[in-house]
Amino acid sequence: MKRLFSILAITCLMAIGTVNANATTAFASATATVTSVTQDEAAASEDVSFHQELKKRFIEGGPGFMGIVLLCLILGLAIAIERIIFLNLSTTNTKKLTQNVEDALNSGGIEAAKEVCRNTKGPVASIFYQGLDRADEDVDAAEKAVVAYGGVQMGQLEKNVSWISLFIALAPMLGFMGTVIGMIQAFDKIEAAGDMQPSLVAGGIKVALLTTVFGLIVAIILQIFYNYIIAKIDSIVNDMEDASITLMDLLVRHKK
Repeated sequence: MKRLFSILAITCLMAIGTVNANATTAFASATATVTSVTQDEAAASEDVSFHQELKKRFIEGGPGFMGIVLLCLILGLAIAIERIIFLNLSTTNTKKLTQNVEDALNSGGIEAAKEVCRNTKGPVASIFYQGLDRADEDVDAAEKAVVAYGGVQMGQLEKNVSWISLFIALAPMLGFMGTVIGMIQAFDKIEAAGDMQPSLVAGGIKVALLTTVFGLIVAIILQIFYNYIIAKIDSIVNDMEDASITLMDLLVRHKK
């Protein structure tokens, strides 16, 4: 009898061990399946790149207004990049130029100072040259030449900047227009269907709002470039004004 109980006990322990092993295996299998599914979903989400998502939204918004807003972005960026390159090339080390002109005036006179200005790029050097070119007449004539040519240089610095501000204002307005037209089309579909179905309203509103979002994004991007350009122009203009005052002082001392 004791042997029978021992056999039964051993059998029960083996059965319990088998059940636990099966449960552990099933749990591990389920965990692996969930992990695999999660990894597949993550991989699928990673496969949809930002470029593809942007392209999808662009098509959903309609190529008409979205294309016009995109054209505003392209033209605005082209002008902004051209202005940034021009302004960076126009930036001059004013202190170094002033020191070189002063040394040339003391050593070689007006002609030596003009040669220094000819070999230096930028609006400040051009203004110096115009003032030095009329230094033989009198200081007032040189000052008038500096002021007049300073206005010309300022106009060159601000060239085409107004177009960027136009595209900044135009892009969101085109987006709003696309939104209004999209809403009208959505209500036309509702009227034609004779029933206010949520799918008609939701689809039309989504397409309409995409144009507004895209227009605002374009305006934000161009506004950043515009503010940088304006700040750069102000910095160069301040250098020009400060350098003009310094040049007049140099000419007055040279006349004495």
